[in-house]
Amino acid sequence: MDFLNTLAGWIATDLRLATPLLLAGLGLVIMNRAGILNIGAEGTMLIATLMAVVGSYYSGSVWIGMLFAMVSGALVGFLFSLLTVTLRANQVVVGAAINILGSGLSATLFRILFGVSSNVPLIDVFQPLNIPILGDIPFFGTAFFQQMPVVYIAFLMVPMVSYYLFRTQSGLNLRAVGENPKAADTLGISVYRTQYAAIVIGSMIIAMGGAFMSTGLTKFFSEEMVSGRGFIALAAVIFGRYKPRGVMFAAIVFMAGTVTANTLLASSSQIPYQFLTMLPYILTVIVLATFARSAIAPASLGKPYKRG
Repeated sequence: MDFLNTLAGWIATDLRLATPLLLAGLGLVIMNRAGILNIGAEGTMLIATLMAVVGSYYSGSVWIGMLFAMVSGALVGFLFSLLTVTLRANQVVVGAAINILGSGLSATLFRILFGVSSNVPLIDVFQPLNIPILGDIPFFGTAFFQQMPVVYIAFLMVPMVSYYLFRTQSGLNLRAVGENPKAADTLGISVYRTQYAAIVIGSMIIAMGGAFMSTGLTKFFSEEMVSGRGFIALAAVIFGRYKPRGVMFAAIVFMAGTVTANTLLASSSQIPYQFLTMLPYILTVIVLATFARSAIAPASLGKPYKRG
């Protein structure tokens, strides 16, 4: 019985930690399917972590904080769109610049707004939501149905995004732009408008992941708190073969390494803690080396489109 309770807690923690990675991966999938290569998820999430705290602190509502984060994600997405779609700048370079911007801007704004005091202001944060009846089921209730609202939202978005991409006309148009933008343009599909929408909406979803880190997994902002999850999300998309369901499984697998490492650290394991903290990143490298070649990316991924 103790083993089952421990396993249920392990699964619940894995799902909770996988949520920011899953949201970032879903946002990237939408962009990738439109032919946009954005390595700036890390910077987008960093800005969102701070904006979620700012919104929650000044409004007293964690949902307002989430809205602040999503608006910040939309603004970053619009900037990325302007530079890469309209001005046709190199998408990798712009993504790297977004990461640098996110790191510097979030740290600077945080010190301006909250100073460098060691006292952490209280903010409204997400609390676990026990689903009636389901949450009372032994093992399964603890593992799956006593999570925070954003966890439920993130995993519900997997079939929703999948349905949109593969079962709707708008999703078909978006995938056509990512595969052959010239042919899509010939058929009357607005390539630029489609890519703008994909980037802005995808960035808002990525920002949701960042917001959950500072108002769900933790209770405040700290500099560089995303800790590479934006880059791991890129690996999750490749591992998931550019499909929402695959990204979900990748996020769960990657974060399983983190949960295992934390469990071993808490149990006073003799394994050096430096190795344990490296475990999620080692998994990422192994997955990239194994699956990068077999994953078929959209044909026009990362290639700016010029009409005419």
